[in-house]
Amino acid sequence: MAVNLNQAPVSGGRRRLGTSMSEINVTPLVDVMLVLLIIFMVTAPMMQSGIGLNLPQAETESAPAEEGLTLTITADGYIHLGESVINVNLLERRLQEYFYNKTRKIVYIRADRNLNYGQLIQVLDIVKKSGIEIVGLVTEPLEKPPARKQSRR
Repeated sequence: MAVNLNQAPVSGGRRRLGTSMSEINVTPLVDVMLVLLIIFMVTAPMMQSGIGLNLPQAETESAPAEEGLTLTITADGYIHLGESVINVNLLERRLQEYFYNKTRKIVYIRADRNLNYGQLIQVLDIVKKSGIEIVGLVTEPLEKPPARKQSRR
């Protein structure tokens, strides 16, 4: 009885050469990627929660320029310096630290229309005491009622 060690077993008349399956099944990968995409699409709008503010309206629009610092004061008196809430007692020192070596010292104040006027003046006083040269107040443009069409006779 002779044994041939060089040939693979024959099945159905074909010779099998020791090849393995080298294709990647991408269906599970696509499924996982679609689930991740849906998760990010649902959670992304929730991560962009801003500061709830009801700005006063004016006929002239006043938006802050690119340079300068924006202070936001909410209706309940919280002061936001960027994204963080800051105590009114620490505001002067934080402003001095921020503008330490800067040549132009500009602050824009976004104050809620329902804020107590005394609180706004208190913050303005602190801003001026900290050496700020220019202070701007941010408003929203006035909503104009839609123009009525005049009928021709």
